[in-house]
Parts: sequence; structure tokens; C-alpha cells
Amino acid sequence: MALLLASAQPAAALDLVGRGSIVDGDTLDIHGARIRLWGIDAPETAQLCRGRDRKPYRCGALAANTLDAFTRGKILRCTPVDGDRYGRIVARCAAGVTDLGRFMVSRGLAIEEPQYSHGAYAADQLTARRAARGLWSGRFVAPPLYRSCMHEGGTISLCSNGE
Repeated sequence: MALLLASAQPAAALDLVGRGSIVDGDTLDIHGARIRLWGIDAPETAQLCRGRDRKPYRCGALAANTLDAFTRGKILRCTPVDGDRYGRIVARCAAGVTDLGRFMVSRGLAIEEPQYSHGAYAADQLTARRAARGLWSGRFVAPPLYRSCMHEGGTISLCSNGE
């Protein structure tokens, strides 16, 4: 039993715990460590989406602001899962018992990345989609396609419309 506890200790020590500073809808900082939320992808901060009324709105800013409002003043616990090509820690993060990835996907403010999450948020995304929450209330360009368009020299307006 002591060996089991000793082997579990290092993994727990790697958790990042503290108040977070929100960077965007799927990225935050804790104690200077940049953390990407595992299994989800939120619109980029400048990205535009179209709502139920077909008018453009700042869906990326809405995602970031919602995550910021939800986590403000709370202690976050992030358990690293991996790293990414930008040097960020990819982690499952929670505010109390609320998984932040699930929080964002269930509100339609981020999409699940099933190649990484292995379907952990599939039911939440389906529920958000059926209820037309957030991104699902209108039209949006998937964040990876938006980023690709921007890297190719597109404009926010052009890339947000999927052209």
C-alpha cells in the first residue's frame, strides 16, 4: 500500500493549482504556466460567428469572457495530460467539481476535439447542439479552419465567414 501511495504522489504533485488568468476560451495561465484545456477548441478571441438572428457577434470574445466570469475568484486545479507544439501544458482543469472543458462545450462556447478527448464531451456537445446553444445557435467556422485561413493571410471577416 505504501508503494502505491508513493507512486501516486508525483502525479498529484504535478497538478497546477491556483487562481487562473484567462487568455482565451480554451487557454489560461496559473502561476505563469500557460495551459490549454484538454479535448476542446474554442473560437479565437477575434473570431466572429453568426447568431440566430444571422448578425455577426464576437464568439471568441464571448467564450473567453464567459470562462473568465465563471472562474473569477475560484481556485483551479489542472492535471497535465500532454504538451502541445506551442509549449503549452495540455491539461484537464476544474473549478471545484466543474470540468472547464465540459463547461465550455455544454454551453456551446467550444467544440469537442474527439481525436484528443476520445468522446469525453460528445454527449455535452450533442445536447448543446440540439438546444442551439452558443455557436450552435447560428453559423460558425470551426476554429482550426479559422486559424488556417488567418495564417494564409485572410482577414477576420473573411475567415469568420469560411471563405
